[in-house]
Amino acid sequence: MREARPKSRLLALGSAGVLVTATLIAGAVSAPVAGAASRPAQDREAKGAEIAAARAAKAGVTWQDCPADWGLEKPIQCGWVSVPLDYAHPYGKQIKLAVDRIGNTGTKKERQGALVYNPGGPGGSGLRFPRRVTTHNAVWANAAKAYDFVGFDPRGVGHSTPISCVDPQEYVKAPKMDPVPDSEADKTAQRGLARAYAEGCAKRSGAMLPHMTTPNTARDLDVIRAALGEKKLNYLGVSYGTYLGAVYGTLFPGHLRRMVVDSVVDPSREKIWYQANLDQDIAFEGRWKDWQDWVAANDAAFHLGTTRAAVQAKWLQLRATAKKHPIGGVVGPAELLSFFQSAPYYDSSWVPVATVFSKYVAGDTQALVDAAAPDMSDIAGNIATENGNAVYTAVECADAKWPTSWQKWNRDNTRLNKDYPFLTWSNAWMNLPCATWPAKQHTPVEVKTHKGLPKVLIVQSTRDAATPYGGAVELHKRFQGSRLITEKNAGSHGVTGLVNPCVNQRVDAYLLKGTLDGKDVTCAPHATPKP
Repeated sequence: MREARPKSRLLALGSAGVLVTATLIAGAVSAPVAGAASRPAQDREAKGAEIAAARAAKAGVTWQDCPADWGLEKPIQCGWVSVPLDYAHPYGKQIKLAVDRIGNTGTKKERQGALVYNPGGPGGSGLRFPRRVTTHNAVWANAAKAYDFVGFDPRGVGHSTPISCVDPQEYVKAPKMDPVPDSEADKTAQRGLARAYAEGCAKRSGAMLPHMTTPNTARDLDVIRAALGEKKLNYLGVSYGTYLGAVYGTLFPGHLRRMVVDSVVDPSREKIWYQANLDQDIAFEGRWKDWQDWVAANDAAFHLGTTRAAVQAKWLQLRATAKKHPIGGVVGPAELLSFFQSAPYYDSSWVPVATVFSKYVAGDTQALVDAAAPDMSDIAGNIATENGNAVYTAVECADAKWPTSWQKWNRDNTRLNKDYPFLTWSNAWMNLPCATWPAKQHTPVEVKTHKGLPKVLIVQSTRDAATPYGGAVELHKRFQGSRLITEKNAGSHGVTGLVNPCVNQRVDAYLLKGTLDGKDVTCAPHATPKP
């Protein structure tokens, strides 16, 4: 359940091997979590978060030029914020979180504080967020006048005490096993890989695993708020970043000023995370078909067939060829899926993926190898890829209690695969380490409205594959006074970064003036890609 990345930075791979591309001062001290008195552990953690925030408010952030190899140009600045590994023991072991910022582009009078961003994952880095200013991103130009743009690497990610589960070069090696099993023996092999992956996480990162939870990342977010000198947090979360925001809003309702959540994870306890991934399989099938319809409508450009069925037949033929003899010796069905999956994720991938597919059918196999095979020479990219998947697994496994019965996994995924074969089995293997997870699994936070929660802006497309539309509806119900903007008949994951004036103007109005429509709004879709 994660956002796709360009090939060199894939947040990749199920344990079994499918690359799956698949966010102060007086206000430092928070009120204890609502109802915490009856939950001593959470009470201790709430108190620990208060202590850590007060400490961070005093320390602040020492801003300086970013390290050269972080790829963050001036005038972006970088710094560190210390947080407890375990909030129940705030004076115990501390870990460092990497943060960066760029000042608001408007006047001092126009400034409204910091806007902190999380892009999703779990396992995504937010450090590139300030680059929306340095690269002159027009969609965000108005917000940039009012806000410092602040990014961070969440605990375990990137530069923030990174975790690992397997040697990164081993991790990206190809070709991997076909995620769709032909036999019980294939399933047994995948189960063995999943178990070995979980054991690798314990061996390489065991001390961190019990503390790699969304509530802890939400507490970290509050410590970052305090370190920035902000009484209240302005927050933008996309994909998994919406769940982080939902948990933050539940634990720290009085510490929020404005929050935009975009492409929403269903926050209900029943969905986090096993059921959410099954729901995702269904939504991916729908969006895959949307892409195939578009490819068929643009047959003059791609020559892949004039109907969805014709395009699907060519996909199945490609898959069968790669299964029998991996293309270029390295691109099998798992690698194909990793590459092609970006099309149902993002409309920006529609043309590139169709172009590579078209070239292959016309006889150019090298384009496909270049696009879908791992780059073994990209050591830094492979480290980031492996780290991203380690964090994804650690957070989802720790956030909730997962089914331990293989019979349940097998039954649910076999049933789904009949009608939704595009993603089902690869998603199952990616998450299966959670069935044998070697560290504590928690009960998810009950996301709800508590006193002090401001009005939240929710943005969602109806055809989103990674975070199906129902998640936005569920969060809207749970956060009183929230407003939902629906982008109808669209499905690109992450709506607020796209050019759609109906959405963009409302996000700006909310961030700049705090204004929301009197009722929920439905917007027409953004422009469809052109070949």
